[in-house]
Amino acid sequence: MARWTNAAVAVLWRRACVGGDVPARAGRRAVDETQPQFTWRAVAVGLAFGTVLCFSNLWFGLQSGWISMMSLQASLVGFAVFRALAPVLGEPFGPAENVVLQSTAVATATMPLAGGFVGILPALKMLDADEAAGMPTELGYGQLCAWGMALTFFGVFFAVPLRRQTIVREKLRFPSGTATAQMISVLHKRPDPTLDDADASGSSSTVRRRRPQPSAQAASEPPAEPGPPAALAKAGSDGDDDDDDGGNSNNDADTGNGAVYDSDVRWATKLAVLGASFLASGAYAVLAYFVPAVATLPVFGTWLSREWAWNLMPSLSYAGQGIIMGLPTCAWMLAGSVVGWGVLSPVAKLEGWAPGPVTDWKTGSRGWILWVSLAVMIAESLVSLGVVAAKELRTAYARLNRNRHRRQQRQQRQQQQQSQDQHEDDGSDSDSDSDSDSDEVDPRFLIPGWITWGGLAASTGLCVGIVWALFRIPPQDTLVAVGLALPLAVLGVRALGETDLNPVSGIGKVSQVVFAGVMPGNLVGNLVAGGIAEAGAQQAGDLMQDLKTGHLLRASPRAQFAGQMIGSVFSVFVTAGAYRLYTRVYAIPSPQFPVPTAQVWLDMARLVNGHPLPPRVWPVAAAFACVFAALPLAALLLLPGRKAGAVRLGPLAARADALRRWWPSGIAFAMGIYNTPNFTLMRVLGAFVAFAAAEAAVRIRSRGAGVSAAGAARPWEAPLRRKIAMLAIITASGFVLGEGTFSFFILLSRVSST
Repeated sequence: MARWTNAAVAVLWRRACVGGDVPARAGRRAVDETQPQFTWRAVAVGLAFGTVLCFSNLWFGLQSGWISMMSLQASLVGFAVFRALAPVLGEPFGPAENVVLQSTAVATATMPLAGGFVGILPALKMLDADEAAGMPTELGYGQLCAWGMALTFFGVFFAVPLRRQTIVREKLRFPSGTATAQMISVLHKRPDPTLDDADASGSSSTVRRRRPQPSAQAASEPPAEPGPPAALAKAGSDGDDDDDDGGNSNNDADTGNGAVYDSDVRWATKLAVLGASFLASGAYAVLAYFVPAVATLPVFGTWLSREWAWNLMPSLSYAGQGIIMGLPTCAWMLAGSVVGWGVLSPVAKLEGWAPGPVTDWKTGSRGWILWVSLAVMIAESLVSLGVVAAKELRTAYARLNRNRHRRQQRQQRQQQQQSQDQHEDDGSDSDSDSDSDSDEVDPRFLIPGWITWGGLAASTGLCVGIVWALFRIPPQDTLVAVGLALPLAVLGVRALGETDLNPVSGIGKVSQVVFAGVMPGNLVGNLVAGGIAEAGAQQAGDLMQDLKTGHLLRASPRAQFAGQMIGSVFSVFVTAGAYRLYTRVYAIPSPQFPVPTAQVWLDMARLVNGHPLPPRVWPVAAAFACVFAALPLAALLLLPGRKAGAVRLGPLAARADALRRWWPSGIAFAMGIYNTPNFTLMRVLGAFVAFAAAEAAVRIRSRGAGVSAAGAARPWEAPLRRKIAMLAIITASGFVLGEGTFSFFILLSRVSST
C-alpha cells in the first residue's frame, strides 16, 4: 500500500513540476526532456547552500544593509558538490537540475530582505512607546514565521505573468540571470545559451555573436540597487567585453564556452581558492570575537577615530563585497563617505545643528547626514522609476496605435477580398503576436493560470489576515498596500531587466508616502505597508533573474516555480529562528549591528507623518536631491542605450557603456553616507585590489608576449581577464560566506553558553 501511495505522489508531483503527460505542441521552444527537470537532490543542496547564504545575509544586513542573491555562486557550489558525489550517484547532475538548485538557493537566501528582517522588523523595535500606539513592536518566533508567510508568496506568484512579457516577448537582458545561465552552460559543457537564444528569436540577421559579461549579484537594502559589479574581466578596459565591431570575432570561437568563464581554471584550483578564502574569512571572525579591538583599527589616528568615527574594519567579508560590487560602485560609495563623514558631519557638529555624539542617530551628526542620504536615494529612485514608467506608457501607446492600424487594414482587406483570402489575412495579422510567443516553452512546462491567479488571490488573503492579526491594520488598507505593490513591482522588474538594478528602496518609500495619507499618524502601519511593497518588488525581481536563467537554458518554469516555493517557505522558518537568536544575544541596534536600513525606514515613516527635520538639514538635503535627480536624466540624454536585440556594441556604444558604468550612482553615494566609514573603506580596498590585480596580470602577460603597441592585437587578453574574474568571484564568495557562517556558529555557541 505504501509503495502504491508513494508512486501516486510521485506521479502527481511530476505533473505539478513538469506537466505530466499532456501532449506537446509543435512550434514551441523545446525543453530537454532527456534530463530530469526537478529532483529532490537539487532542492536539498539548494536549501542547504541557501541556508548558509541566509545566515550570511542576515549578519551583513543587520550590520550594513547588504544582501546578496549569489545565484551564480550557488550554481558553482552546487555543481562542485555533485561533481564530488558523482561516483556514488546513479544519474549525472544536469543543467536543468542546476537551474532548480540555484532557484531554490536564491529563494532561501533572500528572505532576510524580502521579509523585512533587516529593515522593517528592527525599525518596529526602534519605535518609541507613543509612536507604537500600543501595537506590538517585537514579535516572537511564531509571530515572525506568520509575518514571513504573509510576505513570501505573492511576489513569487506575481513573477509568473511578468515572465512572458519581459523575458519571452521583450527579451529583456536581466544581466545577472544571463550571467548565471552562461556559468551553468560552462560548467555542464553546453553551448553558450545566449547565442542559441539569439538564433531562436528569429532575428539572426540583426543579432551577432556576443562575448558575454561575467557578473555577480549584490543586492543591498537600502539600497538593493548597487547590484552586480561591472564584470571584473572588463575592469579597466576601454570598451565593453561585448566588444566593438572591429574586434576579433574569432576570439569567441576560440574560447568556446569560455565566453564567460575560462574553463582552464582547474576544479582543484577553484575549490582550493574557495576553501582558503572561506577559512581565512572565518578565522578573522573568530579573531574579532576574542579580540574585538582588531575590528576597529584607528588607521587615521586616534583623534579621527574617537571624534569622527574614521576607522578601518579589516574584515575580509567586506573586501569580498567590494569585489562583488565592483570598483565603480565602491568608488561612489567612497565619495559618499568622504562627503558625508568628512565634510557634512563635521559641519553639522561644529555649527551646533547636531550637538550630540557623532554616531548617535537622534542628536548626533550621523542622524543629521542620514537625511541627506535619504534624499539622494529617494530622488534617484523616483526619477529612475519615472523613466521606466514613461517608457512603459510609450510602449503601450505605440502598441495600441499598431493594433488599431492593423484592424483598419484588416477591415479594408475584408471588403476587397474573398472569404478564403480573408481567412488567410486574418491569420497573417496575428503573426507578430504568434512570433512573439514562438520562443515560449511548451504549455506542459508552464505554470497554469489557475495556479498563478488563484495563488495570487490566496496569498493576498493570507497577507491581509496575518497583518490584521499581528498589527490590527484594517483589511482594506492591507489590500491597498498589496494593490500598490503589484504595479510598483512591474516597474522594478522592468528596471531590473534593463539595468540589473532593482530600485526597491524607492519603491518602499513611494508606498510610505501613499500610506501617510491612507493611515495618517500610524507609524506601524506605514512601516508594514512599505514592507509589503518592498517584498513584492524584491521577490518578483530576484525570481525573474532565475526565470531568465531557466529560459536561456530551456529549463521547465514549473520546476523552477516549485523550487522557488519550497525555498521561500523553508526560509521563513530559518530566517525567523536566526533573527530571534540575533536579537536574543546581541543588542540591536548597537555599534556592532547599527541596522542602518531600519533607521532609514523609520526616519521616512516619521517624516511623512509630520515629524520635523533636524535644524538646517532641509536645504542641504534638497540640493543633493536635485543633483542626483538630474544625473539619471543626464545619463538618459547623453548616453545612448543598448538597442533592443543588440548583443554586440559598436565603438561609440561601447564607450558609452563604459562611461555608464562609471556614471555617478546616487544609491552607492547614499550608502557611503548612511554607513560608517569602516564598512566602506574595506569594500573600496577589496574592489581596488581586484582591479589592480587584473591590470597587473595583463601588463605582465603583455610584456611576456612582447606586445608594445597600444593598438596591437592581444587575443590572449580576454581569456586572461575572464580567468581572473572567475578566481576573483570565487575568492569574494569565500570571503563573504566564511565570516557569515563562522559568525553564526559563534552566535550558536553564545546561545548555548547562556
